[in-house]
Amino acid sequence: MTPPDMRKPEALWAHMRHTLAFYAPRVMDPSGGCFQFFKDDGAVYDRRTRHLVSSTRFVFNHALAWRWFGGAVGDVAHALAFVREAHAQPQGGYAWVLDWQDGRASVVDGSNHCYGLAFVLLAHAHAAEAGVPGAREGIATAFALMEQRFWEPAHGLYADEATPDWQLAPYRGQNANMHACEAMLAAHAATGKADYLDRALTLATAIARRQAALAGGLVWEHYKTDWTSDWDYNRDDRTNIFRPWGFQTGHLTEWAKLLLMLERRLGDAAPDWLLPTARRFFDTAMKHGWDATHGGLVYGFAPGGAVCDGDKYFWVQAESLAAAAWLAVRTGDAGYWQWYDRLWAYAWQHFVDHEHGAWYRILGNNNTKLSDEKSPAGKTDYHTMGACQDVLAALGVQPPARGIA
Repeated sequence: MTPPDMRKPEALWAHMRHTLAFYAPRVMDPSGGCFQFFKDDGAVYDRRTRHLVSSTRFVFNHALAWRWFGGAVGDVAHALAFVREAHAQPQGGYAWVLDWQDGRASVVDGSNHCYGLAFVLLAHAHAAEAGVPGAREGIATAFALMEQRFWEPAHGLYADEATPDWQLAPYRGQNANMHACEAMLAAHAATGKADYLDRALTLATAIARRQAALAGGLVWEHYKTDWTSDWDYNRDDRTNIFRPWGFQTGHLTEWAKLLLMLERRLGDAAPDWLLPTARRFFDTAMKHGWDATHGGLVYGFAPGGAVCDGDKYFWVQAESLAAAAWLAVRTGDAGYWQWYDRLWAYAWQHFVDHEHGAWYRILGNNNTKLSDEKSPAGKTDYHTMGACQDVLAALGVQPPARGIA
C-alpha cells in the first residue's frame, strides 16, 4: 500500500483530518473533559479513567484542529477546563490519574510528575494561541510551579516525581526534561517571552551535551539523584511506558527534531553544536533502530547497539519521520528525505488504520497486532498529528490566518 506524497502539504492536511475524524464524533464527554480509552473501531471501553497526559494532549489535539481546520475554540476550552478544574489539586499540583463519574473527580493517583506538568504547560500554550480565556496566564502559572517544585539549578534540569505533598522521589529522568523543552518552545511561540526560550536551551544543553557525554554521546533515560547514570533502572521491566530501559530510538529522533526547532527559533544566537548533535542522534537511531527484516523502528537498543525491545510503537515512527523532514530541510541531504519516505511507507502499510482512522498503538517485531486497544491512556495521536504539523513547520507552511474568538 503506497502512501500519497507526504512531502506535499495537502497530503499532510488530509492525514490530520483523517486522524481527527476518528476522535471527533466520540471523544468529547459532555460532563467534562474527553474520553480516553478507545478500541480500534472507536468504541469507548473505559468511560471513567482520566490520565493527565491524555487530558492535556487532547487540548493540543483540539488546538491543532482549530489552527488548521477551523475547529471550535470551545472544544479547546472544554478540554483545558478539565485539566484546570478536575486534575488541579489543592496542594498546587495536578493529579496523575482520576476516576471521573457523574461529573465528579476522585483521585486515583495524586502523585506529581514533571512530565505531566510539562504537558500542562504545553496545553496552556496551544490553548493560548487559540485565544482560550485564562490560558496565557496559565502558561506563567504552570512554569512557576515547575520552577518551584522540580527545578534543580545546580544541574540545569528538572527533578521527576513528587508525592501529593511535594516530597521529591530520588529518580531523575531525561524524558520529563525533553518534554519540558518541547513545552518551553511552545510557550515561547505563544508569548514571545525570552525566559521560555532560554530555558529550552538550558535543558537541551544539559541533556544533549552534558548528560549525553556520560553515555557515549547518546541520550540515556535514567539517572540517580545526583544525575549520574542509572544503568539498571527498569532493566527487567518492560511494562513502564514512561520509563523504559535502554536507549530509546524515538527519544533520540525526538531530540533531533527539538534541537533543530530550537536552532531555528534562536536564529543567529543558536550555538553551533545543535545541528551536528541532531544528526548524530538521528543517524545512530536509524543505524541501531531500523529493522532491516520487517521494517520499522524498534523501541529500544542496549549499550553496544543490540536490540533490547523489538516491538514497534506508533510514536517512534511518527517522531522519527518528523525529525527526518527537519534534517532534510536543514541540511539539503537527500538521504534524510529517503528516510522520511521510508518511514511513511512503513507506517502507511502497518500503523495507519485506513478503515477507522488514527494509528494503531503497538505492533510486534514482525508487525503483528498485539492489541485491539487503539488509544489507551496516554495515546491521543498527539504524536502522529503533531508530526504532520511539525513537517509542515519544517517546510515553512503556515496555518491559515484566524481571528482569535
